[in-house]
Amino acid sequence: MNHSLTLHEKIGQMVMTGFSGPEFGQSIREAVEKGAVGNIVLFAGNIRNARQMHRLCTEIQQFIRQKTGVSPFIAIDQEGGMVSRMPFDGTIFPGNMAVAATGSPRNARIAGRITGRELHALGCSIDFAPVMDINTNPNNIEIGVRSYGDQPETVQKYGLAMAEGLQEEGVLAVAKHFPGHGSTSVDSHFGLPRVDKTSAQMEAGDLVPFRAAAEGRVGGVMSAHILFPAMEKKNVPATLSHTILTGLLRQRMKFQGLIFTDCLEMGAIKRYYGTAEGAVAAVEAGADMVLISHTPSAAAEVAQNIEAAVRDGRIPEETINRAVERILKFKEQYAEYEIAETDLSVVGCREDRSEARRISAEGITPVRSGAWKLPEGSRPLFIGCKADRATPVSDEIAETFNFPSYLAEKTGGTGLLIPLNPSEEEIPPILEKAAGFDPVVVGLYNGHINRGQIALANRLCEGHRRVLAVSLRGPYDIPLLDSRIPALAAYEYTPLSFDTLADVFRGAAVPTGRLTVRL
Repeated sequence: MNHSLTLHEKIGQMVMTGFSGPEFGQSIREAVEKGAVGNIVLFAGNIRNARQMHRLCTEIQQFIRQKTGVSPFIAIDQEGGMVSRMPFDGTIFPGNMAVAATGSPRNARIAGRITGRELHALGCSIDFAPVMDINTNPNNIEIGVRSYGDQPETVQKYGLAMAEGLQEEGVLAVAKHFPGHGSTSVDSHFGLPRVDKTSAQMEAGDLVPFRAAAEGRVGGVMSAHILFPAMEKKNVPATLSHTILTGLLRQRMKFQGLIFTDCLEMGAIKRYYGTAEGAVAAVEAGADMVLISHTPSAAAEVAQNIEAAVRDGRIPEETINRAVERILKFKEQYAEYEIAETDLSVVGCREDRSEARRISAEGITPVRSGAWKLPEGSRPLFIGCKADRATPVSDEIAETFNFPSYLAEKTGGTGLLIPLNPSEEEIPPILEKAAGFDPVVVGLYNGHINRGQIALANRLCEGHRRVLAVSLRGPYDIPLLDSRIPALAAYEYTPLSFDTLADVFRGAAVPTGRLTVRL
């Protein structure tokens, strides 16, 4: 324990926050100078390219070291696929369900190692990954393809491989969202989800990957803002539950790593408990580090409230000491290196990107068999919508980036952009525009929720037109399609995924992936 730290400074070690824009500006500097914040989380809005990110992380490290005497954790959400904060010139791997569809846990470890190596070079010491939720609810768009699958063994095997790869390269892995977010139907960014499984069901399912993470030396676990009434009788989510964080995770599972909260500015906490009060309750429950992702002033308020709770006797100072002792121990292992001296040549190198392309190709899944190579001299039409940002954790997608235009340009076909959920009135004009094209390739994006996409695809089959379909997020759209439509699962709406699909349609790649969820 670093006894030279004051109580105020110790609490600052337990707080992580983010800031807006690519500059380490005045508001975040003030929060650090006040001793309220000792750790930073980065998002896509902070990052322009690899060199800028490296400079920013160097500046963060040097400033916080100077002001606090302790190296900061610099964290990022780099799951891959639709949740990627890496700079465009780094290597971005497919998301979890796509990686698991390759059938090889070794690919998850490779993704972890390369992601870890590049993040370490750029200056990040924590990756809030892997997702170890079991996606048992097809309508759970907050998790969905961010999960490796719907079976505990699949999620455990691939999640541990990813975590091991990250940590081998000097980046602390954080398994999330404990004790399990896969069966929810409410997005915790906006509301407070509730899971009504029995304790026995949780033990046999959702908890299996997290127990393995606790036993497998995964360095961190992130809590979920979800009510679990079978495990916690008080009306509080896991993040605020002493029974779940301390009783279950720390004592029964014997987890020795760091417990992080999910962001306390999310609706599940802010709306129902308040961010500042939620942070106090989370520390009482057993959290080592509280995450306030976007607002440095809110982080400073959180630190003040925690300190007041200690001085009032609500939180024993020994609780703070134990948490900070763990934090400093992991900082010695993961944060004590000179970011300015790291080698940026590894970031986005040809070898790494080649591995990402290989894994992407191995993950494309033929759910319904068909002839995927476009015939010579054919007039293919690609139809699809823009990606809807179904949950705030997904990346924002450029307005100009869309499936039909991208695939048409890559294959010499024609693209037709349609609404996210075409109405009965909008479908006939689309059918008219599709006349004369063969084949028609329909890109589906959460079509099981936006049923107009399914209706359109099925109507295209009338007249025996050759129609192919690709699910561009969860594969749950495919059972709703007319049985005559061959279908691929691509799992994500990303340039890497689209490049791989273009190879499939040109005949340069053969889809061999396997589903890890039941349809």
